[in-house]
Amino acid sequence: MTAPTIPAPPSSALGRLRWAFADGMVLVGRELSRLRQEPGQLIAALIFPGILVVLFGYVFGSAIQVPGGGDYREYLMPGLFAMVTFTSVMAVMMATATDASRGVMDRFRSMPMARSAVPFGQVGADTLVSGPLALAIMVGAGLLVGWRPHHGVAAAAEAFALLLLLRHAVSWVGCYLGLVVRDERTADQFVPLVLPFSMLSNAFVPTGGMPAWLRVLAEWNPVSAITAACRDLFGNPGAPAGDDLAWPLAHPVTAVLLWSAVLLAVFVPLSVRTYRRRGR
Repeated sequence: MTAPTIPAPPSSALGRLRWAFADGMVLVGRELSRLRQEPGQLIAALIFPGILVVLFGYVFGSAIQVPGGGDYREYLMPGLFAMVTFTSVMAVMMATATDASRGVMDRFRSMPMARSAVPFGQVGADTLVSGPLALAIMVGAGLLVGWRPHHGVAAAAEAFALLLLLRHAVSWVGCYLGLVVRDERTADQFVPLVLPFSMLSNAFVPTGGMPAWLRVLAEWNPVSAITAACRDLFGNPGAPAGDDLAWPLAHPVTAVLLWSAVLLAVFVPLSVRTYRRRGR
């Protein structure tokens, strides 16, 4: 018997890019297969949006006044869209840390595959499946409680595109954290830290009543930018208005694009480099 011949990596930049994309899509398929074998994740994805809508829309909403008037649940839904978008940090971090702690990453390194394909596969599965599924479920829950987009299909499509773009960007943050932690039990301890980050924003209450120092943090929080962008594009109550707004709230769409670009520029190279170094 003879040992199989391992093909050499492509020499051209375009060839390496195609190689990484093909291997990454294989790993995306692996993540989708794992999702089918673990239906509990899908069940949780179905239940979580309903809990959020009931908890914040009906329990907390009875005590909160919308700036300028209007229905609180319409004010709330863009904030919940933003909150669900940032849950990708937790999901990707846990999936990456689980693979690292169970030796799956080491097996991938022993295979003739592109090194960037593994992080790409982890993030791609969330971007292509989990993100759209979570948004679709949240949209359904919002429609049931009276939320509506009022500025037409094009504006709504732009809002959802921004949500998916930002989710893809923050997924790379989760991928990097999972590669650094490399232990699912340790990663599980970081999960509750994402909730305060989402709460410190304009997603659930106006920032005007916050102390000055806290208001600055909330207004420059990317959660506030995507929430403000969605309220503006959907035509929901609480859309940014006035001359004294912080820059991210005065230009929320531009702010979301800049946040996404910065996160991708920083955490894509960090994730790929960290994965490569862990195998040395």
